[in-house]
Amino acid sequence: MASPDTPTVTDLLLARAADDGPGLRFEDASWSWAEHLRRAAAYAAGFTALRRPGIPFHIGILADNLPEFSFALAGAALSGAVLVGLNPTRRGPALARDIRLADCQLVLTESRHADLLTGLDVDVFDLHSPAWQEIVSADAPLSPVAATPDDLLMLIFTSGTSGDPKAVRCTHGKIAFPGRMLADRFGLSTSDTVYLSMPMFHSNAIMAGWSVGLAAGATLALRRRFSASGFLPDVRRFGATYANYVGRPLSYVLATPVRCDDADNPLVLVYGNEGNESDLARFSSRFDCLVVDGFGSTEGGVAIARTPDTPPGALGKLTDGTVILDVDTGTPCPPAQFAPDGRLLNPSEAIGEIVNTAGAGWFAGYYGDPAADSSRLRNGSYHSGDLGYVDSAGFCYFAGRTGDWLRVDGENLGTAPIERILARHPTVAEVAVYGIPDPTVGDQVMAALVLRPGADFDPPGFAAFLAAQPDLGPKQVPRYVRIAATLPRTATYKVVKRMLAAEGLSCPDPVWQRSGAEFQPLESSDVQAPSS
Repeated sequence: MASPDTPTVTDLLLARAADDGPGLRFEDASWSWAEHLRRAAAYAAGFTALRRPGIPFHIGILADNLPEFSFALAGAALSGAVLVGLNPTRRGPALARDIRLADCQLVLTESRHADLLTGLDVDVFDLHSPAWQEIVSADAPLSPVAATPDDLLMLIFTSGTSGDPKAVRCTHGKIAFPGRMLADRFGLSTSDTVYLSMPMFHSNAIMAGWSVGLAAGATLALRRRFSASGFLPDVRRFGATYANYVGRPLSYVLATPVRCDDADNPLVLVYGNEGNESDLARFSSRFDCLVVDGFGSTEGGVAIARTPDTPPGALGKLTDGTVILDVDTGTPCPPAQFAPDGRLLNPSEAIGEIVNTAGAGWFAGYYGDPAADSSRLRNGSYHSGDLGYVDSAGFCYFAGRTGDWLRVDGENLGTAPIERILARHPTVAEVAVYGIPDPTVGDQVMAALVLRPGADFDPPGFAAFLAAQPDLGPKQVPRYVRIAATLPRTATYKVVKRMLAAEGLSCPDPVWQRSGAEFQPLESSDVQAPSS
């Protein structure tokens, strides 16, 4: 998807080489952009010195959001290496599999994660060890290897919510383009500070945070790991004007105690994706900033942006070439039809897969997984694996993942519309909807709810709430409700529904079963309850 004017990350870095303005902050330490480039040049020289010929020049990094992560990424760009972001929540054989799949020559880590690499067949360097510090201590010339926008710079693993994570090929252009685009779109400059607390082994942090700050010449303010209670103090301490997020962090910050001076902060803009619709407005109001939520994935094959006229609950309008296709026939789905009360009248016909028929977009393929490539790219089109539907005005609504598709009484249902409705309940903090097998055929709808602090589940009140929702169809009403303390999530805050579905009714949490319009506690003898 690169065009002649698409920058490389190397281009963005070299533009900062003589910039003595603030470039990077972490805790009480700081570096100018020029100092950052000198550290990056030392890392590039170190990578080159350690490079083993004849195998991919891939460097793994297993670390939190440290300054060394930024130095390593910039050093990879300058040296022609590929940085592999490794997830510290992975363990044992799973982590070994990721390292092996990505062909890492060596892995950089920090002491708190070093034990995870014990016994693995890979060279390991502690970023803070004397051995590594000696490798990167010498002054090195800023002599970057020539790069094009299509050259590989990172391997970023998917969240793995539906199976083993896949290593997404992230090129210079795929990282640099959104950085420049978002910096220009939001008018960011050297006077701004980009607060980066999302994990840097994930695409959101790199493409909606790190590259945005780099392209703008803004200050990058790193936090080792996201903290809801630490968010506002950090914003004030660093003078952060921009922050990025993915998934639930807005909800977690909103769950902190409200203070009368919450709006007294320098934050101007928060940008991310997969935020809860109600949280966007609440966060904006409470912290006096603009919240912009987009739609995209690590792969980058489809992107949808909200505009000021986007109706509540919608993602925005599809870009040219992006359509909703029937998952069985591959034909375009008709527009959604709604009842006066807002119910979707034709879900089986309107809901389909979001497909980019214009090509791969920024998707450059998966590393070492040709079967996954073939699944994504078919007949010249990029298949996102996401479900959606479009209203008559062309606005797209998210309906879940293709793996979330439920078949209830012969009708296909997406989980996302049900989740949006259940999230309206005043005591519900988090919700996940998934299917469990119907003893006869198809699926039954099950919902896992995390309640707000101090709230108790009120079965009659919840039943009354469901009955009062005009846009909740009869087949969307949950048959089972699980009251959970937490939901299983990836390191990037995405719910792992396959774990919930695998536990089904045999879970450690209280489960309530709907009989007619009422909910009753599920007893162990009812685990094989017949469908209604």
